[in-house]
Amino acid sequence: MSTSSKLVVITGASSGIGEAAAELLHSKGYKLLLLARRLERMQEFVKQHSMTEQDTLIAQCDVTQVDDIKKAIDHAQDHFKLPVDCLINNAGVMYLQQLADQSLQRQETMISTNVNGILNGINVVLKSMLERQTGTIINISSIAGKKSFGNHVAYCGTKFAVHGLTEALRSEVSGSKVRVIVIAPGVTQTELLGHNDKDQVDPYEDWKKTMSLGVLKSEDVAASILFAYEAPPHVCIREIALAPTEQRD
Repeated sequence: MSTSSKLVVITGASSGIGEAAAELLHSKGYKLLLLARRLERMQEFVKQHSMTEQDTLIAQCDVTQVDDIKKAIDHAQDHFKLPVDCLINNAGVMYLQQLADQSLQRQETMISTNVNGILNGINVVLKSMLERQTGTIINISSIAGKKSFGNHVAYCGTKFAVHGLTEALRSEVSGSKVRVIVIAPGVTQTELLGHNDKDQVDPYEDWKKTMSLGVLKSEDVAASILFAYEAPPHVCIREIALAPTEQRD
Protein backbone atom coordinates (compact mmCIF):
# COMPACT_ATOMS: atom_id res chain seq x y z
CA MET A 1 0.00 0.00 0.00
CA SER A 2 1.44 3.39 -0.98
CA THR A 3 1.89 6.19 1.52
CA SER A 4 -0.78 8.23 -0.28
CA SER A 5 -3.29 5.55 0.72
CA LYS A 6 -2.58 6.02 4.42
CA LEU A 7 -4.10 8.64 6.71
CA VAL A 8 -2.01 9.80 9.68
CA VAL A 9 -3.43 11.89 12.53
CA ILE A 10 -1.07 14.07 14.58
CA THR A 11 -2.13 15.88 17.75
CA GLY A 12 -0.21 18.86 19.06
CA ALA A 13 0.68 19.66 15.47
CA SER A 14 1.09 23.43 15.73
CA SER A 15 4.72 23.41 16.89
CA GLY A 16 7.70 21.34 17.94
CA ILE A 17 7.67 17.59 17.47
CA GLY A 18 4.16 17.54 16.01
CA GLU A 19 5.01 20.13 13.39
CA ALA A 20 8.28 18.40 12.50
CA ALA A 21 6.50 15.06 12.17
CA ALA A 22 3.88 16.64 9.93
CA GLU A 23 6.53 18.12 7.64
CA LEU A 24 8.40 14.81 7.40
CA LEU A 25 5.34 12.64 6.82
CA HIS A 26 4.00 15.08 4.23
CA SER A 27 7.29 14.84 2.36
CA LYS A 28 6.80 11.06 2.25
CA GLY A 29 3.35 11.38 0.69
CA TYR A 30 1.06 10.49 3.60
CA LYS A 31 -2.38 12.02 3.95
CA LEU A 32 -2.48 14.08 7.14
CA LEU A 33 -4.95 15.35 9.70
CA LEU A 34 -3.27 17.90 11.95
CA LEU A 35 -4.91 18.73 15.27
CA ALA A 36 -4.01 21.51 17.70
CA ARG A 37 -5.58 24.33 19.67
CA ARG A 38 -3.71 27.05 17.74
CA LEU A 39 -5.47 27.09 14.39
CA GLU A 40 -3.63 30.13 13.02
CA ARG A 41 -0.25 28.48 13.58
CA MET A 42 -1.35 25.43 11.60
CA GLN A 43 -2.75 27.63 8.84
CA GLU A 44 0.62 29.37 8.53
CA PHE A 45 2.42 26.02 8.56
CA VAL A 46 0.40 24.39 5.78
CA LYS A 47 0.69 27.51 3.64
CA GLN A 48 4.45 27.65 4.16
CA HIS A 49 4.84 24.02 3.07
CA SER A 50 2.42 24.20 0.13
CA MET A 51 0.05 21.69 1.69
CA THR A 52 -3.45 21.55 0.24
CA GLU A 53 -6.70 19.86 1.16
CA GLN A 54 -5.76 17.13 -1.30
CA ASP A 55 -3.17 15.90 1.18
CA THR A 56 -3.60 17.73 4.50
CA LEU A 57 -6.48 18.81 6.71
CA ILE A 58 -6.20 20.88 9.88
CA ALA A 59 -8.68 21.25 12.71
CA GLN A 60 -8.73 23.22 15.93
CA CYS A 61 -8.93 20.62 18.64
CA ASP A 62 -8.56 20.27 22.40
CA VAL A 63 -7.50 16.68 23.08
CA THR A 64 -9.19 16.78 26.48
CA GLN A 65 -12.49 16.89 24.59
CA VAL A 66 -13.07 13.53 22.93
CA ASP A 67 -15.91 14.91 20.80
CA ASP A 68 -13.47 17.40 19.22
CA ILE A 69 -11.17 14.56 18.20
CA LYS A 70 -13.97 12.36 16.90
CA LYS A 71 -15.52 15.15 14.84
CA ALA A 72 -12.20 16.01 13.19
CA ILE A 73 -11.30 12.39 12.48
CA ASP A 74 -14.74 11.55 11.09
CA HIS A 75 -14.48 14.52 8.73
CA ALA A 76 -10.97 13.56 7.58
CA GLN A 77 -11.95 9.96 6.94
CA ASP A 78 -14.91 11.11 4.87
CA HIS A 79 -12.78 13.67 3.03
CA PHE A 80 -9.94 11.30 2.11
CA LYS A 81 -12.11 8.18 1.90
CA LEU A 82 -9.53 6.48 4.11
CA PRO A 83 -9.51 5.12 7.66
CA VAL A 84 -6.89 6.30 10.13
CA ASP A 85 -3.80 4.13 9.67
CA CYS A 86 -1.67 5.88 12.28
CA LEU A 87 -2.43 8.05 15.30
CA ILE A 88 0.46 10.07 16.72
CA ASN A 89 -0.51 11.25 20.20
CA ASN A 90 1.86 14.17 20.62
CA ALA A 91 -0.13 16.90 22.41
CA GLY A 92 1.21 17.61 25.87
CA VAL A 93 1.97 20.26 28.48
CA MET A 94 4.77 20.54 31.04
CA TYR A 95 4.74 22.70 34.15
CA LEU A 96 7.91 22.61 36.26
CA GLN A 97 7.69 23.29 39.99
CA GLN A 98 8.10 21.68 43.38
CA LEU A 99 4.88 19.78 44.02
CA ALA A 100 4.17 21.59 47.30
CA ASP A 101 4.27 24.91 45.46
CA GLN A 102 2.44 23.88 42.30
CA SER A 103 -1.24 24.65 41.87
CA LEU A 104 -3.64 21.75 41.71
CA GLN A 105 -5.03 23.30 38.52
CA ARG A 106 -1.67 22.94 36.76
CA GLN A 107 -1.37 19.35 37.93
CA GLU A 108 -4.87 18.56 36.68
CA THR A 109 -4.13 20.25 33.34
CA MET A 110 -1.13 17.97 32.83
CA ILE A 111 -3.17 14.89 33.71
CA SER A 112 -6.10 15.83 31.47
CA THR A 113 -3.86 16.67 28.50
CA ASN A 114 -0.96 14.23 28.81
CA VAL A 115 -2.95 11.18 29.92
CA ASN A 116 -6.65 11.64 29.23
CA GLY A 117 -5.86 13.32 25.90
CA ILE A 118 -3.99 10.23 24.75
CA LEU A 119 -6.75 7.90 25.91
CA ASN A 120 -9.31 10.05 24.09
CA GLY A 121 -7.46 9.75 20.80
CA ILE A 122 -6.99 6.03 21.22
CA ASN A 123 -10.66 5.49 21.99
CA VAL A 124 -11.67 7.24 18.77
CA VAL A 125 -9.52 5.08 16.45
CA LEU A 126 -8.96 1.77 18.22
CA LYS A 127 -12.16 -0.13 17.39
CA SER A 128 -11.76 0.53 13.67
CA MET A 129 -8.13 -0.59 13.76
CA LEU A 130 -9.08 -3.79 15.54
CA GLU A 131 -11.85 -4.49 13.03
CA ARG A 132 -9.47 -3.91 10.11
CA GLN A 133 -6.65 -5.85 11.80
CA THR A 134 -4.16 -3.08 11.06
CA GLY A 135 -3.03 0.26 12.42
CA THR A 136 -0.33 1.98 14.45
CA ILE A 137 -0.66 4.11 17.57
CA ILE A 138 2.41 6.12 18.56
CA ASN A 139 2.38 7.84 21.94
CA ILE A 140 4.93 10.58 22.55
CA SER A 141 6.12 10.32 26.12
CA SER A 142 9.44 11.42 27.62
CA ILE A 143 12.57 10.22 29.35
CA ALA A 144 10.65 11.61 32.34
CA GLY A 145 8.36 8.61 31.91
CA LYS A 146 11.28 6.33 32.74
CA LYS A 147 13.00 8.16 35.61
CA SER A 148 12.36 11.11 37.91
CA PHE A 149 13.67 14.67 37.64
CA GLY A 150 13.54 17.59 40.05
CA ASN A 151 10.52 19.90 39.73
CA HIS A 152 8.84 17.26 37.54
CA VAL A 153 6.71 15.29 40.02
CA ALA A 154 3.30 15.70 38.38
CA TYR A 155 4.78 15.74 34.88
CA CYS A 156 6.74 12.54 35.55
CA GLY A 157 3.55 10.99 36.87
CA THR A 158 1.75 11.69 33.61
CA LYS A 159 4.59 10.36 31.49
CA PHE A 160 4.99 7.20 33.58
CA ALA A 161 1.27 6.75 32.94
CA VAL A 162 1.82 7.10 29.19
CA HIS A 163 4.49 4.40 29.30
CA GLY A 164 2.25 2.14 31.36
CA LEU A 165 -0.89 2.51 29.27
CA THR A 166 1.12 2.09 26.06
CA GLU A 167 2.65 -1.19 27.17
CA ALA A 168 -0.64 -2.49 28.58
CA LEU A 169 -2.50 -1.65 25.37
CA ARG A 170 0.28 -3.09 23.20
CA SER A 171 -0.03 -6.39 25.03
CA GLU A 172 -3.82 -6.31 24.92
CA VAL A 173 -4.06 -5.84 21.15
CA SER A 174 -0.92 -7.71 20.07
CA GLY A 175 -2.93 -10.53 18.53
CA SER A 176 -4.83 -8.10 16.32
CA LYS A 177 -1.86 -6.87 14.24
CA VAL A 178 -2.30 -3.36 15.66
CA ARG A 179 1.00 -1.86 16.82
CA VAL A 180 1.33 0.39 19.87
CA ILE A 181 4.58 2.29 20.32
CA VAL A 182 6.01 4.80 22.78
CA ILE A 183 8.66 7.39 21.90
CA ALA A 184 10.58 8.83 24.88
CA PRO A 185 12.68 11.89 24.00
CA GLY A 186 15.14 13.51 26.34
CA VAL A 187 15.83 17.24 26.33
CA THR A 188 14.39 18.62 23.10
CA GLN A 189 14.29 22.16 21.75
CA THR A 190 10.53 22.85 21.66
CA GLU A 191 8.02 25.35 23.05
CA LEU A 192 7.09 23.03 25.92
CA LEU A 193 8.60 25.35 28.54
CA GLY A 194 6.68 28.36 27.30
CA HIS A 195 4.05 28.39 30.06
CA ASN A 196 6.52 28.14 32.95
CA ASP A 197 7.75 30.90 35.21
CA LYS A 198 11.19 32.41 34.61
CA ASP A 199 12.61 31.00 37.85
CA GLN A 200 11.75 27.50 36.59
CA VAL A 201 12.87 28.03 33.00
CA ASP A 202 16.26 29.64 33.63
CA PRO A 203 17.88 26.64 35.42
CA TYR A 204 16.52 24.34 32.70
CA GLU A 205 17.96 26.56 29.97
CA ASP A 206 21.30 26.71 31.81
CA TRP A 207 21.33 22.92 31.95
CA LYS A 208 20.75 22.73 28.19
CA LYS A 209 23.71 25.05 27.61
CA THR A 210 26.05 22.55 29.30
CA MET A 211 25.48 20.16 26.38
CA SER A 212 28.03 21.43 23.88
CA LEU A 213 26.84 19.11 21.12
CA GLY A 214 23.34 20.48 21.54
CA VAL A 215 20.01 19.07 22.63
CA LEU A 216 17.61 17.12 20.46
CA LYS A 217 15.83 18.92 17.66
CA SER A 218 12.18 18.24 16.93
CA GLU A 219 13.33 16.79 13.62
CA ASP A 220 15.36 14.15 15.48
CA VAL A 221 12.25 12.93 17.26
CA ALA A 222 10.20 13.11 14.05
CA ALA A 223 12.75 10.85 12.36
CA SER A 224 12.33 8.27 15.14
CA ILE A 225 8.55 8.41 14.71
CA LEU A 226 8.86 7.74 10.98
CA PHE A 227 11.35 4.93 11.59
CA ALA A 228 8.97 3.18 13.99
CA TYR A 229 5.93 3.71 11.78
CA GLU A 230 7.59 2.51 8.58
CA ALA A 231 8.95 -0.69 10.11
CA PRO A 232 7.50 -3.78 8.38
CA PRO A 233 4.05 -4.82 9.64
CA HIS A 234 5.50 -7.83 11.46
CA VAL A 235 7.83 -5.56 13.47
CA CYS A 236 6.58 -3.55 16.44
CA ILE A 237 9.27 -1.26 17.79
CA ARG A 238 7.79 -1.11 21.25
CA GLU A 239 9.83 1.81 22.53
CA ILE A 240 12.39 4.31 21.33
CA ALA A 241 14.25 6.31 23.98
CA LEU A 242 16.50 9.02 22.55
CA ALA A 243 18.36 11.84 24.21
CA PRO A 244 21.22 14.25 23.66
CA THR A 245 24.55 12.43 23.83
CA GLU A 246 25.62 14.60 26.75
CA GLN A 247 22.43 14.21 28.77
CA ARG A 248 23.51 12.16 31.78
CA ASP A 249 20.08 11.46 33.31
